[in-house]
Amino acid sequence: MDTNTKVVISTFFTSFFTFQLLFYSVSYWFSAKVSTGFSSLSIEKKIEWNSRVVSTCHSLVVGVLGLYIFFFDEASKADPLWGDPSLVKVNIAISSGYIISDLLLLILYWKVIGDKYFIIHHCTALYAYFFLLKDGVLGYIGNFRLLSELSSPFVNQRWFFEALKYPKFSKANVINGILMTVVFFIVRIASIPPFYSYLYSVLGTEAYIRLGFLIQCSWISTCFVLDVMNVMWMIKITKGCIKVITLIRQEKAKNSLQNGKLD
Repeated sequence: MDTNTKVVISTFFTSFFTFQLLFYSVSYWFSAKVSTGFSSLSIEKKIEWNSRVVSTCHSLVVGVLGLYIFFFDEASKADPLWGDPSLVKVNIAISSGYIISDLLLLILYWKVIGDKYFIIHHCTALYAYFFLLKDGVLGYIGNFRLLSELSSPFVNQRWFFEALKYPKFSKANVINGILMTVVFFIVRIASIPPFYSYLYSVLGTEAYIRLGFLIQCSWISTCFVLDVMNVMWMIKITKGCIKVITLIRQEKAKNSLQNGKLD
């Protein structure tokens, strides 16, 4: 077993146990310290709260490391299909550890946080990660896809505000909602055309053929499944954002009308 393999395996297990520890211990302590409303939540809400705290931590770690790789890791940039993905493997191993941890929590607390779309998403991502970690291929591509996690903190923050019963029209809620929509669009939707444009550009090349039929099909199919889900979520988020903005405008118009009558 070479050094890189040992690092990947140790990173995976460290990631898994760290995220389990965050869920079962650290999140309870930390959340009670930073939010006075956490202690008054129901058991069910606390379970989902802790799950989302873990999700946010994972997103920030792999997102920041992913950005560094995207901009500065010359080895993977020089050859997106076969470039040495040592640092990418570490990032993917962290994400894989989290996904296994989250799948376990989804199963154990299915009645509270179970979601069939998350199961599909997680299993699809793990299937794609398997080839990257096993064969060291598609490093730059895998990291590029991982940047989509940068939208998760905003999605989770929206849920935190809702759990704490923040008014929908509060400044914090509205700002987070707009940021969530914009970031989600940038990292999950706007990235789709350049991604498939690159895929089309390498079809039939020697480097692409060398991947083999299984990896070729897996690359295309897993990305297609994830992108369909991203589009579905984007539509849902956009509808919610438009609804809130419309209600804010109606509320302002109503207040202006009432003020006009008083004058």
